[in-house]
Amino acid sequence: MADFLGMMKQAAQLQSKMQEMQDQLANVEVEGISGGGLVAVRMTAKMDVKSIKIDPSLMKAEECEVLEDLLVTALADARRKAETAMQEKMQALTGGLGLPPGLFGQ
Repeated sequence: MADFLGMMKQAAQLQSKMQEMQDQLANVEVEGISGGGLVAVRMTAKMDVKSIKIDPSLMKAEECEVLEDLLVTALADARRKAETAMQEKMQALTGGLGLPPGLFGQ
């Protein structure tokens, strides 16, 4: 019975820390870049896009397809970085709770 109560306490701690982590993730920003810096995308670790910057040299009709490709690449780069930031926060959160490896993507 004591093990069950200990597990319930751990679950409550984890839930509280998960909410705290979610709040923190909204404040963590990453930048995805493509085209050697011609396109930059800023997003939070919660995958909310905050801004997109495009070099003026790409603002030509004949560069439209290149710009579209660079936007996709920059968004993918930002998403990968945001996922990494989220995983790092999750590892920091669950590291001290004695949870089994593999839980929550560890």
